[in-house]
Amino acid sequence: MDRRFDVIVIGLGAMGSAACFHLARRGARVLGIERFNIPHDRGSSHGFSRMIRMAYYEHPDYVPLLRRAWKLWEDLETESGQKILHATGGVYIGPPGSEFVNRSRASAEQHGLPHQMLDATQLAAKCPQFFVPSDYIALHETYAGLILPERAICAHVDLAMKFGAEIHGNEQVLDWTDDATAVTVRTERDTYHADQLIICGGPWSDRLVRNLGVELIVTRQVWGWVQPKRPRMFDLGSISVWAIDHLDGTIHYGFPMLPDNPGVKVAHHWRGPRVDPETVTRDPLPGDESDFRPVLAKFLPDADGPLLSIRTCLYTNSPDGHFIIDRLPRHERVTVACGFSGHGFKFATVVGDALADLATHGRSELPIGFLGFHRLSAMQVRS
Repeated sequence: MDRRFDVIVIGLGAMGSAACFHLARRGARVLGIERFNIPHDRGSSHGFSRMIRMAYYEHPDYVPLLRRAWKLWEDLETESGQKILHATGGVYIGPPGSEFVNRSRASAEQHGLPHQMLDATQLAAKCPQFFVPSDYIALHETYAGLILPERAICAHVDLAMKFGAEIHGNEQVLDWTDDATAVTVRTERDTYHADQLIICGGPWSDRLVRNLGVELIVTRQVWGWVQPKRPRMFDLGSISVWAIDHLDGTIHYGFPMLPDNPGVKVAHHWRGPRVDPETVTRDPLPGDESDFRPVLAKFLPDADGPLLSIRTCLYTNSPDGHFIIDRLPRHERVTVACGFSGHGFKFATVVGDALADLATHGRSELPIGFLGFHRLSAMQVRS
């Protein structure tokens, strides 16, 4: 069997699976390698629902990428014949002075995104699930919703295989090397060669790219699912995806109920405790419920019912909280995509497209320049 490929992709979560699809669709000979099952729940690409929103408070330069990502999610649904994106609208809530709400508004205004500003009375009329103080404000946007992450990964991998990609699950990469002629990837099973390598290692990125030059911090994050007291208020189609700002740099967020996983999902967007992905406790720990329960009692009392499930994921945090998508410095055959956790999954379709560009052309017309290594030169760098 020929062990030479055009491109090898390491890591088949959100970004790696999308990269395999886009590469294979373009006719490249692709090998995708995943250490665990496909899909799996060991990293950052699971959890039954992931939010997609357009009025991006983190940085307005993400919005053009989001427009393209949304279109590509719709294309993926068409090509796979599966429902992957649910457009529910989104409501973002905060007290006076909320940077989250105000910057979301600025992003929406800058890019002409359909949205509506609401005071507490208007919010109660439009979204009766929420009980907020009288001085709170909210932004409701049209182009927001949820993505089904496991289904998205499976659709990307299935289509990649149909376009000729070779996919290996449960195969751990031991190391890789590159020179002027090729990249060599050695796994526990075999050795492979390619013209280009894409590394989408998630929480294991530091281990896969030992000369990354940037410190990535992996943290343990918790999701909870609860049985609402008034279930019909929280059905898919009855409530938008939502997020509530606390003015302390953290946000709680949640989703409608879905038929394939019972309960209302709620989570806390913050930097959790630092962990090692090899030894992290993925089972529930004492105190995990307190990470999300108070927001229900305070703002969504009709959802504040019995606990159904607690699950964990891992964030992989870059120094500035933004993604890293770039050629690895001093390695012209190697492209790295990492630092997505907390807000990355929604971009998977467009990131996969950009990674295919970088691997096949060395550049991309997509606006990813602000996500390169160059911006991190003044930050903490390993010697």
